Amino acid sequence: MARLMPCTDRLPYALYRAGQVRMLDACAIERFGIPGETLMERAGTALWRLIQDRWPQAGRLTILAGPGNNGGDGYVVARLAHRAGRQVRLVRLGDHSRLSGAAATAAAAYAEAGGRVATWPAWPDASDLILDALLGTGLTRAVTGDMAAAIRRVNQSRAPVLAVDIPSGLSADTGQILGDAIHATLTLSFIGLKQGLFTGDGPDCVGDVRFDALEVPAAVYASTVAAARRTDWPKEASRIPPRPRSAHKGHCGHVLVVGGAPGMSGAARLCGEAALRTGAGLVRVATHPEHAALLNLTRPELMVAAISTPDQLAPLLEQATVVALGPGLGRDPWGRALFEHVLQAEQSGPRPLVLDADALNLLAEQPGRRDNWILTPHPGEAARLLACTTADIAQDRFAAATQLQQGYGGTVVLKGAGTLITSSGQPGPALCSQGNPGMASGGMGDALTGIIGALLAQGLDLEQAASAGVCLHAAAADWAARKGERGLLASDLIAALRRQWRRQKTGESRR
Repeated sequence: MARLMPCTDRLPYALYRAGQVRMLDACAIERFGIPGETLMERAGTALWRLIQDRWPQAGRLTILAGPGNNGGDGYVVARLAHRAGRQVRLVRLGDHSRLSGAAATAAAAYAEAGGRVATWPAWPDASDLILDALLGTGLTRAVTGDMAAAIRRVNQSRAPVLAVDIPSGLSADTGQILGDAIHATLTLSFIGLKQGLFTGDGPDCVGDVRFDALEVPAAVYASTVAAARRTDWPKEASRIPPRPRSAHKGHCGHVLVVGGAPGMSGAARLCGEAALRTGAGLVRVATHPEHAALLNLTRPELMVAAISTPDQLAPLLEQATVVALGPGLGRDPWGRALFEHVLQAEQSGPRPLVLDADALNLLAEQPGRRDNWILTPHPGEAARLLACTTADIAQDRFAAATQLQQGYGGTVVLKGAGTLITSSGQPGPALCSQGNPGMASGGMGDALTGIIGALLAQGLDLEQAASAGVCLHAAAADWAARKGERGLLASDLIAALRRQWRRQKTGESRR
């Protein structure tokens, strides 16, 4: 008997493009003999169970059904809800004469059960729950006409919204809103998680995400390689071994932060403290003489060096395990000179580099490629590195991250909602599914640079340090945001870093 995919409350880590999920679906039907009607019935039943669990008092259901398989799922839910005595208003959009196969069977079964159907623009006076079964994963162009009008009507409603597989109007492949998109309260995704659910506009549209494999055999997933992988701090923390009890600071690496032009000393300071809180043995900040003597007044564990000319960096580079270049660096002559000196000095050196902020902007002016660095651009910096616009980056973040890595080498962290990490030799990008909107404030990127630098200093390779660093950063922000997202500061995140390490399941002392 074929082993079935386990039923679990945890989301799987594999992420797929829409075409791949259709292939998985076809494999289940053609190779393993599961009828399409059976899969649709399972999907509708899973949705109905979720409604009963999450909204048990929802007596008035509005179901928007499109002309495809998503609409078929909607018809199954409508039939089950009708039989349970709920007040069901199914509103169809599109040409339902095109319904075929399993969807046509589901529509006929609903009609036989006595279900009623209305046609848009019919709309109920009140709803306790709206089921979005309009459009599926095959959407590739902007939503217009009645579909767009219906989506806008749903978004204006105060009723919670359950999206079938993916919110209508959201690209399953890129996470971009195509014209208009449903903003769901919860999304139940089937067979394979779609990568667009977790990045770009996806997190704004999906609400909570649940998953159901519809009891397909586990062997189905051997038919294709996932396009990307979701990752989070529990997963990444499990890859990091505990420190030996005999560890000393020399075992934990020495991070050199280069940055902090006049007026931007805080960026270097945040980067340095984040590196300390992530476990670097030593952290030195090479910064402008104007404020060097003051930088560590409130964090005396930071070593600080006043740098007037680039040649003063030479002995500091020799002592460093990792160089974090860019926080508060600026693009004035002082910052440019330090940038050029570090890149020239480390051209063939063993030390990995982490580049952020103005180091990336300067790199965009004189592009280069290396295998020993991690680049951490936000969309604006990514656009400058690729000589395009931020709208181009948003159109397909996966493609942009891949293009950055192929062009510049090393490992690339494309920041934003659903941060992407791409490395050479990896089958696809990693996507961090943690984090929150409170992270949209100054200094967060400086903290991430320090975190990644500290993990590199402690012996992680580029890909692992980038993935673990992004997830640790996001997990700490989520912890800090328990007191509220709005007004979250980078220093709040840094203060929460130690707690994330304490929660790591290792043999480290809990004293």
